[in-house]
Amino acid sequence: MHPWLEMNGAEEIDRISRGMREVVGDTLRKKGVVVAVSGGIDSSVCAALSVRALGAPRVFALILPEADSSPESRVRGEILCRHLGVRFEATEITPILSAFGCYRWRDEAIRSVFPEFGPEWKSKIVLSGSPLAGDRMNFFKVVVRNPAGDLLEKRLPLDAYLQVVAATNFKQRTRKTLEYFHADRLNYAVIGTPNRLEYDQGFFVKNGDGAADLKPIAHLYKTQVYALAGDLGLPEEIRTATPTTDTYSLEQGQDEFFFALPYETMDVVLYGMNHGMPAARVAEETGLTADQVERVFQDIRTKRRTTAPLHMKPVLMEPVSEIEL
Repeated sequence: MHPWLEMNGAEEIDRISRGMREVVGDTLRKKGVVVAVSGGIDSSVCAALSVRALGAPRVFALILPEADSSPESRVRGEILCRHLGVRFEATEITPILSAFGCYRWRDEAIRSVFPEFGPEWKSKIVLSGSPLAGDRMNFFKVVVRNPAGDLLEKRLPLDAYLQVVAATNFKQRTRKTLEYFHADRLNYAVIGTPNRLEYDQGFFVKNGDGAADLKPIAHLYKTQVYALAGDLGLPEEIRTATPTTDTYSLEQGQDEFFFALPYETMDVVLYGMNHGMPAARVAEETGLTADQVERVFQDIRTKRRTTAPLHMKPVLMEPVSEIEL
């Protein structure tokens, strides 16, 4: 871990656990929490913190795979739940997504550039261009693998890109609907799992994985989340898993789709920016040039500005002062 991000893990776990107990019991007046676990580091740490805060009997975990999910994700999710000793339920959400038209809408958009795209093909969306290279304009490409194993890519027109994203957002919103169903029946609160990079940069779906009653690790950089996983004694399979979006049928890294850099470097750059450090100082710590760091700073500012509506509450035309929180 970079020295800027070092922390006392035991103290942080204790502090978060105390806060969770107060919020769940006193503020929200709930009996426990529901957390959807993907087998990734963030949801795993949130589940483990929930057990530390409330005890395993008051934590209910959900594993919610779909047709494009990696089989390893479900395996890691089950390993985690058994390790923590929590009740859990695995529900395949593919039939729900099919009924919504998730896959049909996505495939229709991809066929606008690959007319031959069909059920046996795999796909993902990647970002073309990088702030490190000084690219002023980024655009999205669809990468496909045909049944023969050939990888092909083409630029997606804006309307097709938006349709693919809108269709795949069904996945996060469906999962959240099920989380709240179980939360309602159990009188539990719903845990949100974004880390600081995701929360800061708006890397979540509004009313999907962005919806929650409590977000225990939104203040922690991803590197710190990995460190807490070790302090919490999580299984090695989870602590060493490479972060992916686990959204598309082709494996997709988060830095392919959204972030400008791998998370270890992105954490340091964001920390430096958040603490008012000049680009030259951050460059010394990351191996980047000062110009590259400044471009990433600008990319962060742009993402904060463009994703700000994701953080907003519904806008009222006139305040309702009697219930303002």
